[in-house]
Amino acid sequence: MKAITDIKELRGIQLDLLEEIHRFCQEHHIVYYLSSGTLLGAVRHGGYIPWDDDIDLYMPRESYERFVKEYTDTEGRFTLMEPRRSNHYFYTFAKLTDSRTMMVEDSYTSYPIGVYVDIFPLDYVTECLWKRRWIFWLKRKLFCIYADKCLPLLVDYSPWHVFKRGVCQLMPFRASVLRKWLMDLAFHKQPTRWVCNMTEVGPSVKGCFPAECVTEDVDIIFEGKCFKTMKGFTEYLSRTYGDYMKLPPENQRQIHHFEAYWR
Repeated sequence: MKAITDIKELRGIQLDLLEEIHRFCQEHHIVYYLSSGTLLGAVRHGGYIPWDDDIDLYMPRESYERFVKEYTDTEGRFTLMEPRRSNHYFYTFAKLTDSRTMMVEDSYTSYPIGVYVDIFPLDYVTECLWKRRWIFWLKRKLFCIYADKCLPLLVDYSPWHVFKRGVCQLMPFRASVLRKWLMDLAFHKQPTRWVCNMTEVGPSVKGCFPAECVTEDVDIIFEGKCFKTMKGFTEYLSRTYGDYMKLPPENQRQIHHFEAYWR
């Protein structure tokens, strides 16, 4: 295998993945939005945040379910990974990966996954703040058990983690049951005024924002190409990052360290 050491090369692969998602969504009338640091980079820098090296998207739950069910790549270059489509995949959100590549991550020391773009479902959340906090807490705890059930090998050999994993493995719940509980916690059947990324990466009070922000999509330029984001991106960014046009101090600029290869 040949190592991918240049961040521009890694970003080029990610942009190909993003264009593939955009193409499929446009052809099938599926809604997606640039989100998180990707959206912040598009607004503040016209592309990637200079020290960033990943791409994040949101899809409203209905669009997310359609994408997971309908996405196909006849050429075999791209692979959609999602717990209902991929064995031993323990995240509760989707990744579109480039099957010609391999990423090495702490969580996947024994399971191959290509360079990817993260796709997070957006769900309605209760308007009751204390109930929302309780759901977020319970979801994080259940996910820890679910991850220990799903991961094929230990990734942390500390005594505490070995003990915790052993306890989780002995619990009389199948991973599929835990995944269903996690999905049930994410789904809020009645529309509310608030939405949130309800996966293990997202649940937090700060991560919630008004549902009216995502009633429409708009065009946005990212790395010189036109993609989609939510109409209320200004309010979303303000709630998420505060004064988002101001650069953070250098010691707060989180740099991701990647290890990627061509197969």
